[in-house]
Amino acid sequence: MDLGVFLALCMFAVFLAVILSGYNVAFAFAGTGIVFSFLGDLFGVYNVDSLKLLPSEWFSAFSGNADGSVLIAVPFFVLMGAILEKSGIAERLLRAIGLLMGPLRGGVAVAVVVVGTLLAAATGVVAATVIVMGLLSLPVMVRYGYDHRLAAGVIVASGTLAQLVPPSLVLILLAQQMGVPVLALFKGALLPGIMLAGLYALYVVYVAIRRPADAPAMPVEERTYKGTALLRELVVSIVPPLLLILAVLGSIFQGIATASESGAVGALGALVIAAFNRSLRWSMLSEAARSTANITGLVMMLLFASS
Repeated sequence: MDLGVFLALCMFAVFLAVILSGYNVAFAFAGTGIVFSFLGDLFGVYNVDSLKLLPSEWFSAFSGNADGSVLIAVPFFVLMGAILEKSGIAERLLRAIGLLMGPLRGGVAVAVVVVGTLLAAATGVVAATVIVMGLLSLPVMVRYGYDHRLAAGVIVASGTLAQLVPPSLVLILLAQQMGVPVLALFKGALLPGIMLAGLYALYVVYVAIRRPADAPAMPVEERTYKGTALLRELVVSIVPPLLLILAVLGSIFQGIATASESGAVGALGALVIAAFNRSLRWSMLSEAARSTANITGLVMMLLFASS
């Protein structure tokens, strides 16, 4: 076996061992790369002077390219999702869809899948989606008598849709790393993401039919909205976020705006929706900005360290 290939395999194995030990992923990326670059230089299969090219590669990621500096879109999409989360829009959305599907066996779990898909399209961040869904829906499903494994599994599975459903941050980073248009990845991932969400919902229905005790219907006393009041709550809760998602993705798919431009419009639209719901406050904006800075910094650190 070629020595360079052997060192590459060893580097991959060491990297896996380091992250499985619980070490920080970004530092595991960078540390493993630096150590094995010097080992490669020692054995004459790698020129360590190539590390000098890293700064220029990092800065070129933010310079003008075919996608209009796709990495600039990351903080915009994160901010859009953070505003929807911190302003309580996601909570209201989950409550409304839960009331709509609650009378059905497994209806609350199906509502979690639907809302998880919408939040994935609105946030693009797995952690944000899982945290929101976990805090809002897990106590409710446990209180209604759902099997704990089913409740936790639905939340985690729905949260991971943010990796696939556009505008996913993972897809944006992949587009930058592979040098392909982000639009192509968005179009290619949209249908599989919707199909995966549909399979999750079908599995919940299957469990509700085979094991009704594990996925009961919402208790009658919990159904506080009915008739016209329920319809109004559904329209107010679902239509604004849905229009925002369609506007963001539609502008990208139709070539009207780049990913970064549509992300900026999405963040502005989230502010408008928050104002419409009377939840636009300085404290909310401060929390959203702090969350955006933390997540964006984490993403960029992972990107730079993996280079």
